[in-house]
Amino acid sequence: MKRSVLIVEDEEDIRELLSYTLLREGYQVAAVASGEEALAVAEARIPDLVILDLMLPGLDGLTVCGKLRANPRTAGVAIVMLTAKGEEADIVKGLNAGANDYITKPFSRNVLLARMRAVLRHVGLSSDSAERDEAGVEVRIHNLAIHPGRHQVLVDGQAVELSATEFRLLHALVRKPGWVFTRDRILDAVHGDNYVITERAVDVHIVALRRKLGAAGRYIETVRGVGYRFKD
Repeated sequence: MKRSVLIVEDEEDIRELLSYTLLREGYQVAAVASGEEALAVAEARIPDLVILDLMLPGLDGLTVCGKLRANPRTAGVAIVMLTAKGEEADIVKGLNAGANDYITKPFSRNVLLARMRAVLRHVGLSSDSAERDEAGVEVRIHNLAIHPGRHQVLVDGQAVELSATEFRLLHALVRKPGWVFTRDRILDAVHGDNYVITERAVDVHIVALRRKLGAAGRYIETVRGVGYRFKD
């Protein structure tokens, strides 16, 4: 599955250059020019990584970074600040605000790509563990409420009994509504990289999960030849 990147950059030429570069590298790309747009897009379609300029009209990059980290839905998103502000004090502020990395302009395309890959690897390793152990962050979508800490799923306020695997599968899908998960990625999210099981078992779990969710099971959509997604 392609990694998704949100570019937040008010200079049009840089925004277009970044978009072109990342699209050629196989990323899914969304690009906006302001902090307000960034927060709205990130909330609607949670990206894997945000490339964030500091000097933006309206909300500045530090504020945007802080709001992304404060929102449970976007708290785990990787953030790379890309800015002309290269003083040590600026870098410290950016990292203290929650950025995973800080790159100054002018920048090298190859260095940017390498640093992005490194951040995504690091965040991916930590988030896999965090998702399995996460407690207390409730997710509400459509008529469902999913509470990891209580291992509880409610449909129209009524509790639904799920197995541990079914719960983790549903939780993985609802955290990124609209994004397509391959069977491999579902297996990684549910059981981890070292779990030996066939991809067909994912289909079996999906069938069981849909049945237990009743009418709400229709929100789990099949993407032929790819995998599954939760309807946003």
